[in-house]
Amino acid sequence: MSADDWQRQMQEALSAFAIVAELAGAPFPAALLQVEFHSAPHRQPKRLPTGKMAVYAFWGVGEWLKIGKAGPKSNARYTSQHYSPRSARSTLAQSLAHDTRLSHLAGFDPDDPGAWIRRYTHRVNVLLPAERGGALLALLEAFLHMRLSPRYEG
Repeated sequence: MSADDWQRQMQEALSAFAIVAELAGAPFPAALLQVEFHSAPHRQPKRLPTGKMAVYAFWGVGEWLKIGKAGPKSNARYTSQHYSPRSARSTLAQSLAHDTRLSHLAGFDPDDPGAWIRRYTHRVNVLLPAERGGALLALLEAFLHMRLSPRYEG
């Protein structure tokens, strides 16, 4: 598997999503989509851009780990909650901290999974205009769950 496989997989999934959105009656021109690829080590985003909503995904240890969504009023979900095991339910940090398969990984500390996430995972942010609405955001998240099969979903 090549080092940029995660980027290729996401680009292919987003291309396929354009067809799904069209079939759902919500055509989505590629120009409305802003995709950010952040290679490991990556920095947590400081804020969700004004007027945007997002689907974000984490890739590490050779697979998609978590895919989530953040509406325009969900800044904490987008920026910080997935990096702390004590911040909210259903976060990447909580999932990693409870996954005994990861205890052997270099640099992994179950008390501070956020450090490992920042250092060893790639992050993709898919930003959409908030005025397109939550239904489209939910459709994109669900499609990416089905297409990419992240470890910590479902």
